[in-house]
Amino acid sequence: MITSLLVANRGEIARRIFRTCRDLGVATVAVYSDADARAPHVCEADLAVRLPGTAPADTYLRADLLVRAAQTAGADAVHPGYGFLSEDAAFARAVIDAGLHWIGPSPEAIADMGSKTRAKVLMQAAGVPVFAALDPAAVTEADLPLLVKAAAGGGGRGMRVVRDLSTLTGVMESARAEAEAAFGSGEVFLEPYIERGRHVEVQVLVDTHGTVWTLGERDCSIQRRHQKVIEETPAPGQSDAQRAELAAAATAAASTIAYTGAGTVEFLLAPDGRFRFLEMNTRLQVEHPVTECVTGLDLVAWQLRIAEGAALPPTPPAPRGHAIEARIYAEDPAQDWLPATGTVRRFEVGGSEDRRTDWGIRLDSAVGPGSVIGVEYDAMLAKLIAWAPTREAAARLLAATLARARIHGVVTDRDLLVRVLRHPAFLSGDVHTAFLGEHAPNLAASAKDDLAALSALAAALADAAQRSASGPASAAIPSGWRNLRSQSQVKVYQDASGAEYEVRYAFSRDGLRAEAFPDVSLVASSPSRVVLERNGLRRVFDVGVYESDPVVYVDTADFAISLTPVSRFPSATAQLDPGSLLAPMPGTVVRVAVAEGDSVTAGQPLLWLEAMKMEHVVVAPASGVLAKLPVRPGEQVAVGAVLAVVDKEPNR
Repeated sequence: MITSLLVANRGEIARRIFRTCRDLGVATVAVYSDADARAPHVCEADLAVRLPGTAPADTYLRADLLVRAAQTAGADAVHPGYGFLSEDAAFARAVIDAGLHWIGPSPEAIADMGSKTRAKVLMQAAGVPVFAALDPAAVTEADLPLLVKAAAGGGGRGMRVVRDLSTLTGVMESARAEAEAAFGSGEVFLEPYIERGRHVEVQVLVDTHGTVWTLGERDCSIQRRHQKVIEETPAPGQSDAQRAELAAAATAAASTIAYTGAGTVEFLLAPDGRFRFLEMNTRLQVEHPVTECVTGLDLVAWQLRIAEGAALPPTPPAPRGHAIEARIYAEDPAQDWLPATGTVRRFEVGGSEDRRTDWGIRLDSAVGPGSVIGVEYDAMLAKLIAWAPTREAAARLLAATLARARIHGVVTDRDLLVRVLRHPAFLSGDVHTAFLGEHAPNLAASAKDDLAALSALAAALADAAQRSASGPASAAIPSGWRNLRSQSQVKVYQDASGAEYEVRYAFSRDGLRAEAFPDVSLVASSPSRVVLERNGLRRVFDVGVYESDPVVYVDTADFAISLTPVSRFPSATAQLDPGSLLAPMPGTVVRVAVAEGDSVTAGQPLLWLEAMKMEHVVVAPASGVLAKLPVRPGEQVAVGAVLAVVDKEPNR
């Protein structure tokens, strides 16, 4: 019997596993890097063991340190979570050899599925449809488009789409380098790329007595950079016959490798309805909560029971209703999904972190107020899951809950998620892996009518209320009040896109006089809340201001904006060389493809930055000569650091 469990992971997955352990009466042990010393998952565990350092390679990827931590804390079992070493056969073997319970499949099963090329061979032998591997030397224009994939790992790393054969060699070299850096293996392979395909997966649960459960399929087609953003179950538009075929293929896959525990068999569905095996994830998935919501099962509890030798009932519970999950990432969709760093100032998202399978909203979160989002780890902050009797009701509930969330301190994809969930194509079930790109113009952020400018006015009025409350004058007299008409108060704000909003206002006996909004009246104001009325419509603006943070956060019931006050006396900035390329995010330079003095062409990759498990390529903005290259591989850089200087008109 398992009495104490170490989770060899961090963030929301560690917190998720700890919740089940508390329900079962199992003691919990957390591990943490120095960057995670104050993280919520550390605070919630019964015991915690430090892993010195911050880089994953020095901490969460050190199998020896993790096993030693379990022994030090007196744990008798290890749960790998997902990511890091969760699909590392050597780690599983080390845990077992140490005399600990391993919460997962056998090391042999992990190894079988650890290489996508080997997995394809095994699945084809088991009768599961697979994509044919293509010979790079033999492909022709008729084979386009193509997909280059890393044989190891996942998460979109080492994956590239090829639409022009002349770029194939370079793309494969780039994918190899990324795969080698991410997974320690540069093996890649080539297969057909399916336009507008659907990513559908089947959750399996297998005991040690031969019983295999398939728990329905999940659609994970809404993706960016080949990584999932929104997942749901059941998959829209699937017939009972298609579901039966997918379940049969997943059962064959699990049985072929003598799988045990929870796992996921992933498929790609072509527009004609045919499916092919992609890979098998030999662990719990990020999106497992949607399956829990429709089945009423606690998959983590069953993982522990199976590890203890318990048998599954003959048949799984029948699914009910529909569940949709949205991943809240610290990244900016408007800037090509650049990851964002900073301190979380406010994190109020509807839903209970204790809710697991019930009707309504569930939150699996990695952060809270004060959490510092650095560059070391994945950019996912939380997952919000909605369950309802129908798909339409679940989408409406999830969108509304996200829209009402208050997330301050870091840029997130929250607004984009709301727009996707309310998009007619999504609501009709027309989902596919190219959804975000295909609907990009309709999903782009845009100010709703005058709400951005009104939010800037609310921010200025909240600031005036704060100054009145803290100043020597009576709080009953608003800042800017004049007995006679006089010069207006002026304040300028800039939003995240760089757009500026100039606010001019004054108070008199007749009340608020806002130059841009003569039809707006002030109902109430305080440092944290402003109520404005316009054309008979009253709107509440929540205003968040935090010490040591220059940004003002303004939220309404259906709109949110971050505004930075613009000083009337801007400070002098350092003069940059023409053609300077600046770091768009903090991160580590992982590869450099050029040297100072090289001739470069517009769009040519110069170097790659890595942050939050994402690589960002920096390209030449124009043709010319690389005049300066002040960075080297392995170097960490801050936002705005000069990475390279391209001289567009070199002296020859």
